[in-house]
Amino acid sequence: MRIGFVGWRGMVGSVLLQRMLAEQDFQGLEPTFFSTSSPGGPGPDVGHGATVLADATNLEALGRLPVIVSCQGGDYTKSVYPALRSSGWSGIWVDAASALRLDADAMIVLDPVNGTEIRDALHAGTRTFVGANCTVSLLLMGLIGLIRTGHVQWISTMTYQAASGAGARQMAELVAQMRHIGSTSDPNAAALELDRQVADALLSPSFPTAALGAPLAGSALPWIDRLVEGGQTREEWKAQVEANKLLARDTVLPIDGVCVRIGAMRCHAQAVTIKLDRPMSPAEVAEHIRGAHPWVEVVPNTPEDTLARLTPAATAGSLTVPVGRLRPMTLGPDFYTAFTVGDQLLWGAAEPLRRFLRILRES
Repeated sequence: MRIGFVGWRGMVGSVLLQRMLAEQDFQGLEPTFFSTSSPGGPGPDVGHGATVLADATNLEALGRLPVIVSCQGGDYTKSVYPALRSSGWSGIWVDAASALRLDADAMIVLDPVNGTEIRDALHAGTRTFVGANCTVSLLLMGLIGLIRTGHVQWISTMTYQAASGAGARQMAELVAQMRHIGSTSDPNAAALELDRQVADALLSPSFPTAALGAPLAGSALPWIDRLVEGGQTREEWKAQVEANKLLARDTVLPIDGVCVRIGAMRCHAQAVTIKLDRPMSPAEVAEHIRGAHPWVEVVPNTPEDTLARLTPAATAGSLTVPVGRLRPMTLGPDFYTAFTVGDQLLWGAAEPLRRFLRILRES
């Protein structure tokens, strides 16, 4: 299979290449690597020897390939994709960005959730496949087993999203903010004095906020993306809209909440309230969740297990999506709460694309 890769040096693209190399996915592929900034330069060696970078804006070069994978971002997609289709190209476009997700002829891919539908779409002639929003992917990876029972009436999700979801510059700035706090405060000071030192650091004109827009280290940012109708941010709006498109339900599953950026590096966490249409025992709920796919894990509701297995620090770099703090709520026996966490750069971005390419090769 001849396949083109665009945006392979960015965060998502780099993780995609790492995973493909680890899983030996390049065997049997004939890859071409494209660049928007350095065409003609050296490309990566993925087991086929040295490569030369092609021009990612050259429609003729792109159009010669039957499959293109883009991790370059939405602006690139909006610029190149329509022109490429208008030129007559009928190949398969695979994208990590959000630009095409809600297009009528695009399929959102997350195969542990909609693998059958992905294969059906390929056989029906769908040519555009897009990864889901990271929080949507991770929410569904955690709760799809319970959702499939048909007993979930609505979900409220409060997210705790890592700096990686904002970008590489934001990750670097988070570390710079931590360093600034550490260099201007004394951990041996009395508690109130230490608090004052940290507060002064956060409000200092020299505190680095160019990328994040505000202090994230030692704080939290309850605003992600732009304002949309009804007072939601676009990130909050995506949860219901994208999840329901991915699930292809006959009726809408209401999903809403507040999206918050926290000082984690690459793992998103979510606290969820789940309204069921009937009471369920904790064992029944756990069994539905656990049985959905091999990557979900139910963490016992104990302090030891929670702190050891249900944190961004414990989950970073792992394909496991743990779900814990699972219990009925005092609101009633048909209300449950849970907490889930997952790697934003794996199941939230690169892994669904990698697995889609496997499905494509097998189809």
